[in-house]
This record gives sequence, structure tokens and C-alpha cells, in this order.
Amino acid sequence: MIKVLLFAGMQERAGTAELQLDEVRLRISDIKSALEKKYDSPQMFIGCLSAVNEEFADDDTEVSTGDTVAFIPPVSGG
Repeated sequence: MIKVLLFAGMQERAGTAELQLDEVRLRISDIKSALEKKYDSPQMFIGCLSAVNEEFADDDTEVSTGDTVAFIPPVSGG
């Protein structure tokens, strides 16, 4: 099982802060595509950073059972 953590607007769109995926192996881009389709939100991950097990990762990074993926939204301030 792969644990996915969502924050801010992504959390609001999904209605939850945490998801569990049953897949054994995926790329970050696969997870993004699946969640954008599931929540009908094609721009859900624009500008967000990804992390796997608390290390920054890119869309080609593979994750597998036992990993935790976090999607971190852009931060703005003023």
C-alpha cells in the first residue's frame, strides 16, 4: 500500500488529507494523473512539489508499497 498525503487546496478537492493506494509500484506522474481524473480536477497538481519518504522527488520517481508520497502546494505570502 502507498500512502498519499494531500495539503491545502488538494486536500479540499479530495475531501481528505490522506489516501491509501493498493498498487505495488507507480510513478509520481501516474499518481497525479489518477487523482486528477478521480477528482475531476485537471490542474490539481500545478506548481506543487512532490516528496517521497520526506525527500523531494520528481514526476519520474517510482514509489512502491510502504512509501509515503506527499504533494506540497506552492506557498504564497504577502
